[in-house]
Amino acid sequence: MLEKIRPSIILSLLLIPQFIFAETNQDFLRSTGKIYVVVVVICLLFLAIVLFLARLDSKINKIEKKLNNESQTS
Repeated sequence: MLEKIRPSIILSLLLIPQFIFAETNQDFLRSTGKIYVVVVVICLLFLAIVLFLARLDSKINKIEKKLNNESQTS
């Protein structure tokens, strides 16, 4: 039953914002200059996630090397 409902839920989640904002001015963020703030925030979040993943990868590699060295010496 859930498989039958899932596509309609996804479709409604995609269409609801369009109906809500259909009556507003589409260029509101551009006309006020706030679109650039939104773009900068999104870029900063993306950069932070990439840096976090790179740091996490280097830590995991160090742990893997340490475990490999310990298993070879034992």
